[in-house]
Amino acid sequence: MSEHVNGIGAPGRELGGPAAMVLRGVALGGLALYETLLLLWLSLVVCLSCVGVGLPLLPGALNAVRRQARTQRALAGRWSGVRVESSYAAGPAGDPGPVWKRAHRMLGDAATWRDLLWTLVNPIVGLLPALLPAAAVLGGLWGLSLPFLWDDLPASWDSVWFTFIPVDSATTASLAAALGFVEIAAGLTLLPRLTLPLHGRWVRLMLGSTRAALSSRVEHLAHSRSDAMDHQATELRRIERDLHDGAQVRLVALGMTLSAAESLVERNPEAVRALLAEAKENSVKALRELRDLVHGVHPPLLADRGLVDAVRTLGLELPLRVHVTGAVPGRLPAPVESAAYFAVAELLGNAAKHSGASEVTVDVRYSDEGLRVAVHDDGVGGADTSNGTGLAGVERRLAAFDGVLAVTSPPGGPTTAAFEIACGILRDAPAAPTPAR
Repeated sequence: MSEHVNGIGAPGRELGGPAAMVLRGVALGGLALYETLLLLWLSLVVCLSCVGVGLPLLPGALNAVRRQARTQRALAGRWSGVRVESSYAAGPAGDPGPVWKRAHRMLGDAATWRDLLWTLVNPIVGLLPALLPAAAVLGGLWGLSLPFLWDDLPASWDSVWFTFIPVDSATTASLAAALGFVEIAAGLTLLPRLTLPLHGRWVRLMLGSTRAALSSRVEHLAHSRSDAMDHQATELRRIERDLHDGAQVRLVALGMTLSAAESLVERNPEAVRALLAEAKENSVKALRELRDLVHGVHPPLLADRGLVDAVRTLGLELPLRVHVTGAVPGRLPAPVESAAYFAVAELLGNAAKHSGASEVTVDVRYSDEGLRVAVHDDGVGGADTSNGTGLAGVERRLAAFDGVLAVTSPPGGPTTAAFEIACGILRDAPAAPTPAR
C-alpha cells in the first residue's frame, strides 16, 4: 500500500509550523479520550440491547465508531502522509431494512470489528505518543520558570525535582532551565516528527485493509476492468457504425454532388447552382453528425469548462427543472470527468423518462480525495439497480474507476442516487471557471 499518493507528501509537510504540529498531537490525544467515551456509550448500548431496549440505538453507535475510524484514517493521510484504505462491506441500495438487520449486517463485517478493537486499544496505546510533544513543551516551560520561582516555593516542598535535577539553589535552577529549553526544542521539532508518522503507521496497522479484503478488492477490480474493456469495445463499434452509416455516407454523397457539378459547370450553370446548394446542405448535416458523435464521446463543454458547468448545460436540455449545486476545486482527470458526466446524464435521463419528477437537484462535491455526486428527484420512486439496464450501466461505468453507486428509492419517492469516485485533483490544471449567477 503506497504511503505517498494523490499529492500527500512527507510527514509534517503541510502542518504549517512547530506549534501546529504540537497541536496536531493534542488533537489526536483528544480523539483518544473521545474514543474512551465512545466505548463506554457502546458498552451501555450493548447491555441495553441484551434486554431489547438498546437495539434501536446499536446501528447508530456502530456508525459513530465507524465515523471515528474514518476520521483517524483521514488524519493519518493528511498529517502523516500514510494513506489507509477502508474496506467496509457495501450495504444494500434502497431501504436498509429493520434495525436488527442493520446491526447484524454491520457486526458481520470484519472492518467493524477492527474499528471496535481500535476504539478499545487506542486510548491506551495512542494517548501517550500523541500528548508527548505537548507534555515536553509544558514541562520545558516549567523548567524555564524555576530560576525565578525556586526560592519562593513553599518550605514544605523541601526541594523540587525537575526530571533528574533537585532544584534547591540558583545553580540547579539554572540547570533545570537549560534542560527545560532542550525539552521545549525537542517538543516543538523532534518529537512531533517522530510521533505523527508513528500515528500513521499505527492507524495503518490497526485500521488498514486485511489481506482477505485486499484479495476481494483485486478480484473486484479485475471484474470491473473486464466490464470496462467490454464497454469500450461496444463504444468503439458504435462509433464505427455511426461514422459508417452517417457522416461517411453524407461525405460520399457530397463528393458525388461536387463531381456532377464539375461536369455541368460549362453547360448548365443553373443546375450547378442547385448542386452546390445540395452539397452545402450535406456538408452542414455531416458536420452536425460529427459534432453529435464527438459530444457522445467527450463533450467539448466538459473539456473546456469542467464537470459542474457541463452538468448545468445538460440540465438546460431536459424537460424538467434541474438545480446544480456544489463545486470542484480544480480539474479532475479527463476519464473521471467523462465517467461522472455520463453517469449524471444517465441518472437525469432516468428521472426525466421514468420517475415522473418535476424537479431534480444535482450536488457535486470534492473532498477527502474523492468526487461525490448526488442526484435527487421528487418522482414516484421505485428505482432499482437490478431492473433495467440504465442503473446497471451506470454501475459498470463507475466500476472501471472503483466507483460506488448507492440508490435510495422507496415506492412513492423521492429517489436519491449517489456515487463516489476516488481521484485526485490535477495539480497543474486551472480550476474550472464558475459562471456568475
